[in-house]
Amino acid sequence: MASRANINLNELFAGLAEQFRDLNGRHPGQWPLAPRLLCAIGVTAAVCVAGYFGYWSSQFEEQEAGAMAENKLRTEYRMKTEQAINLDALRAQKAQVDQYVERLQKQLPSKAEMAALLTDINQAGAGRGLQFDLFKPQQVVIKDYYAELPIDIKINGSYHDIGAFTGDIANLPRIVTLNNLALSSGKDGTLTLEAVAKTFRYLDPEEVAAQRKAAADKKKAAKKS
Repeated sequence: MASRANINLNELFAGLAEQFRDLNGRHPGQWPLAPRLLCAIGVTAAVCVAGYFGYWSSQFEEQEAGAMAENKLRTEYRMKTEQAINLDALRAQKAQVDQYVERLQKQLPSKAEMAALLTDINQAGAGRGLQFDLFKPQQVVIKDYYAELPIDIKINGSYHDIGAFTGDIANLPRIVTLNNLALSSGKDGTLTLEAVAKTFRYLDPEEVAAQRKAAADKKKAAKKS
């Protein structure tokens, strides 16, 4: 049985090979069935490949971009719908945030009030019987929304008086922080505290305008470069 199958396959392949002989010079319509089928399959494959790269691929890309845009619009629609539903709650939250910011701003002195605040810090130490060896305001540092004034201080006194002084600084109506604290003891038992006191103030309208102008100039310079 196996030998008969081999013979049949050999005859089949031989017949197919015979159909591909002497095709040169003959019209394709007169070719045997096997060459015509193979040629039709090749032409069909070539047309499909050319159509995909020349026409269909761009349509697939447009379809994919459209699907991504649709998903983005759907997401934005859901977000805006949620915001519209919670509009009253969002307005109430904004009002609370505005009130909180206003309270914080009241804790920041204006430029004209800085001298009085420096006097308050000095009097907080003098009121505790401390001796100032150094009280030196440094250069004002302008930030985006506020100004920072560091003050180098060095005071001498007892442990309890220095501790009470730091508490008084924390309880001032304006924001004052003590940074880079270094505590050392002297031969007579007194302590020396070296620190940088930082206080903050909000920017004047002129300073805000200058900050905005500087930011605008920086953006223009970045675009040119």
